Amino acid sequence: MDFGTIGAGVIGQAVAAHLVAAGHHVVLSNSRGPASLEDVVQSLGPLATAGTVAEAAAADMVFLAVGWPAIPGALAGLPDWGGRILVDTSNQLTGPTPADYVDLGPQTGSEFVAALAPGARVVKAFNTLYAKYIAADPRHPEGRRLLFYAGDDTDAKAAFQQTAAEIGFAPVDAGPLREGGRLMQVGGPLSALHALKQD
Repeated sequence: MDFGTIGAGVIGQAVAAHLVAAGHHVVLSNSRGPASLEDVVQSLGPLATAGTVAEAAAADMVFLAVGWPAIPGALAGLPDWGGRILVDTSNQLTGPTPADYVDLGPQTGSEFVAALAPGARVVKAFNTLYAKYIAADPRHPEGRRLLFYAGDDTDAKAAFQQTAAEIGFAPVDAGPLREGGRLMQVGGPLSALHALKQD
């Protein structure tokens, strides 16, 4: 399975680093173009390459790792996803504090994202952890870091679960995109929950 990132900030680079360490090829992209990522991909090693957003989005599993205000622009103009998996790592925040939360009413953030990505099988993940804990080794002497995820497509969730476990996390299915997404979004009981699974 090939992987891509839309966004190459702290979270995008952290996920890419775990995937590369597990032997996977990753195409990283951002809004500034491949040339701006030369140093990043060099630091990640030969399995990481820089590409356009469209090239990254053509991967089997793509991680959306941009700030909330940038999501519509990041997904605009891409062709139908054709069933490829889009992992939404975002929180609906326009700034760094809970006061910056964007209230979507009954809709969850990932449902909003799914509407902008026709044909994508959307999985919500990584948004409950601070970036420094995503980047760090999820394996500890006491156990593996829990990674909650949610989605509506059983096969997409199974593929994500396998990938998350391979890179060292202890994935936990939080349910469908709406119900699970509510548990995971800012203000939900799983938001910022940092825990380990005892192995």
